[in-house]
Amino acid sequence: MAYHQMAHYYDLLMEDAPYDKWISFTEQIIHQSGKKIESIVDLGCGTGQITTRLARAGYRMIGADSSADMLSIADQRARAENLTVQWVHQDLRTLTGIENQDMAVSYCDVLNYITEPDELPAVLENAADSLKPGGLFVFDIHSLNHVENHLVNQTFAEVSDAVSCIWFCLEGENQGEMYHDLTFFVENEGQYARFDEWHHQRTFSVNLFKDLLNDAGFDIQLISGDFSLENDKIDELAERIFITAVKRSE
Repeated sequence: MAYHQMAHYYDLLMEDAPYDKWISFTEQIIHQSGKKIESIVDLGCGTGQITTRLARAGYRMIGADSSADMLSIADQRARAENLTVQWVHQDLRTLTGIENQDMAVSYCDVLNYITEPDELPAVLENAADSLKPGGLFVFDIHSLNHVENHLVNQTFAEVSDAVSCIWFCLEGENQGEMYHDLTFFVENEGQYARFDEWHHQRTFSVNLFKDLLNDAGFDIQLISGDFSLENDKIDELAERIFITAVKRSE
């Protein structure tokens, strides 16, 4: 995924994102697992909102992302809070060098930026390689229902004094595929400058993820919707699907 100029305004545009819910969900998953979790890698960490919150909670954190601009902001955030986080500038499709973590998380539809089905196995295998046997992997994806009925062919807008955004969500050729045509207007000394970004996402069926996770060496522990801890209770109106898996012992 590529965030360029948008990286500098991402946090303003995501002010209402449910970061605390992701943290609460993560800690509830850890509690339910009964595992001792000390180290966590945040795959697709962006500006480090979740990474730094988990570091603040006492976990030893690594944040990995393909955007140098996002990582720069994440590092500034961690330094401002005197938090020690290791930042890794790598694409999840070619991730290497991270090993023996107790847990991996990948939230805020990071995996929806993996748009080719033949690239998903490498991402899941790399996640497995980052974990010790018995390690937890938790991620979320957009539900197909949410993409098809609430996102594609819709127009959205965010307006504030500092930055405004118009977002056209365009339907792709494949099921669950969408293109985001984003136009930003940023205030600078009373003048507004425009820039544009183009993002590509795709979501896949839960059954595909079940098969690929099994092939990557995971056992699925929980599939739920919208921060629920009820296994397989995915309401048809759920926006996000959460999948929790455990790396099998060799």
